[in-house]
Amino acid sequence: MKNITVIGVGYVGLVTGACFSDLGNRVIALDINEERIQNLAKGIMPIYEPGLAELVERNVRAGRLVFTTSYDEAIKDAEFVFIAVGTPEGVDGEADLQYVRMAAESVANVMDHPLIIINKSTVPVGTGDWVADIVRETQPSPVEFAVVSCPEFLREGSAIRDFMNPDRTVLGSEDTTAAERVAQLHLPLRAPIMVTDLRTAEMIKYASNAFLATRISFINEIANICEALGADVKEVARGMGYDKRIGHHFLEAGVGYGGSCFPKDVKALAHMAQVHGKHPQLLHAVMDINAYQRRHVLLKLHEHLDGLEGRTIALLGLAFKQDTDDMREAPSITIGDYLDEHGATVRGYDPAAMEWAKRAMPYLETAADPYELVKGADAVIVLTPWNEFKNLDMDRIKNAMRVPVMVDGRNLYDPAQMKAHGFTYSGIGRGD
Repeated sequence: MKNITVIGVGYVGLVTGACFSDLGNRVIALDINEERIQNLAKGIMPIYEPGLAELVERNVRAGRLVFTTSYDEAIKDAEFVFIAVGTPEGVDGEADLQYVRMAAESVANVMDHPLIIINKSTVPVGTGDWVADIVRETQPSPVEFAVVSCPEFLREGSAIRDFMNPDRTVLGSEDTTAAERVAQLHLPLRAPIMVTDLRTAEMIKYASNAFLATRISFINEIANICEALGADVKEVARGMGYDKRIGHHFLEAGVGYGGSCFPKDVKALAHMAQVHGKHPQLLHAVMDINAYQRRHVLLKLHEHLDGLEGRTIALLGLAFKQDTDDMREAPSITIGDYLDEHGATVRGYDPAAMEWAKRAMPYLETAADPYELVKGADAVIVLTPWNEFKNLDMDRIKNAMRVPVMVDGRNLYDPAQMKAHGFTYSGIGRGD
């Protein structure tokens, strides 16, 4: 059993702390947000993630997981300190590292024994060296420490499974002994462990997310070409995916990527490139295509409706993806804002994200379920592919609408079947 401290109980920190405690370690999870810590102590989760509440409750009950706002308490017996605080997007697309700095300074101020400090947050290349400098300069008196980069590769909606069954663990450090000790922490996960220098590990994270975002934008561009040529992008993607060099993952055409990672990380990587005199044309194209996909959905809506003023538009799904309540960079916000600005009544439903959606979209009228959502609507736009949407009673949906227009931004339904139900239906890249 190891003594682990995790700083930050947002998405990455909370999942990391809960999973390490479930592996038999003693974990103290720290956050400066007192309300969040008090709620966690009561079993109230700050995020929706399948299985997380049960995992946290089990390990709190077993005494392996403790929450605190005190750095003195959190660092007192720690061997490993994971920094998992937020790195929001800055003005020019760069990562804002103010919370990383605060965490590093706070640890340095109270540490009185050797520590391994592990950057878990997604941070720009070179941050590991920067954190080491901050700790060294802030310590009241010299105490031995090492910095290791251990980027996270968790997908919202499957974060616990991703932590427990990773494709790989990436570790970067200039201290091989420290890297080996962090590797030992991850051995129970039985996944390949790759040890590099600090900057390479940091770059692996950005390059991975940028590549996945590129796949999404690529298939969306292909989808738009498919529409012009009468081809079906779902079948095109399936045919491509059988090629082992390509694979099927992240080839689902739709309304584009969102969330806390891809938009921010692609922008940050492009910013780093530009600062160092490089020209990231591909990254800019990825972002441009992604932004266009929202407009593409709205253009489809305009094709079917003569103006938006006075119309009621139903948004089926609000979170940026299924199995999460995360509204960060959600397509629904961009689309909802446009509809509201053009005089439409915007109504929405999501199984998990209603509370956060209302904060992001104050004009939003909410519904209790998909059937209430579409009553009297002039169109429905599918924006999140929740499983519960896949088997809706389409006759009931169609009969409840004033105008049976559906723009399927996730290609959740079969075009022929939807037209048989009487919908004016439009998917993404379906050759219609």
